[in-house]
Amino acid sequence: MKVLLVEDDKALSLALVEIFTDKQKYVVDTASDGEAGWQLIQASPYSLVVLDVMLPRLSGIDLCQRLRRQGHKMPVLLLTARDSSDDRVTGLDVGADDYVIKPFDLPELLARMRALLRRSSLETSPEMERADLRLDPSNAQVSYANTFLQLTPKEYQLIELFLRYPGQLLSRSNIIDHLWSIDAPPTDDTVKVHIKSLRKKLKTAGAPPDLIETVYGMGYRLG
Repeated sequence: MKVLLVEDDKALSLALVEIFTDKQKYVVDTASDGEAGWQLIQASPYSLVVLDVMLPRLSGIDLCQRLRRQGHKMPVLLLTARDSSDDRVTGLDVGADDYVIKPFDLPELLARMRALLRRSSLETSPEMERADLRLDPSNAQVSYANTFLQLTPKEYQLIELFLRYPGQLLSRSNIIDHLWSIDAPPTDDTVKVHIKSLRKKLKTAGAPPDLIETVYGMGYRLG
């Protein structure tokens, strides 16, 4: 799952990135102003945008309004330090899906993010599964035939991506766009290494060797 965090408080942004990546296994891009956030949204696919209201150059309200006018449908969660009904109503009216008031309770923020992702078209159920392969996003656990897999964050993200698009061919460039920060894209060989390691762990748990199929010259798909 790839999340965009647009927040101009550097200390808060760094803390949230660490929590989003370590606890939720999200891939996170960041921007410190609304215009930079808009440029990232045009360049990369995101499952969720976490957006501060008070931003330089382009406010969170204006950015959210621009997103909806341009047809972007990913859920938007607003962060605001202003506890007034007018601000909340304005944010929802321009297309935000939810809001959290600063200072916020971290477990509540994470729960609201998960709820938005469940309600969006990108994740239709709390658990994702195909045959004996299952992923539970509430605790970031993956199992095959009831055997839990010890995965790296990137391996977890690969499984999640494959389960969101079962049977669909994903090119290496598709995988990179979804699973790596726009500031640190990997080489194609890096993708191959992660796929190889993931296959090995799945095989150890009893999965068939072709569960993740290679379509030579084109990419990979979950069988």
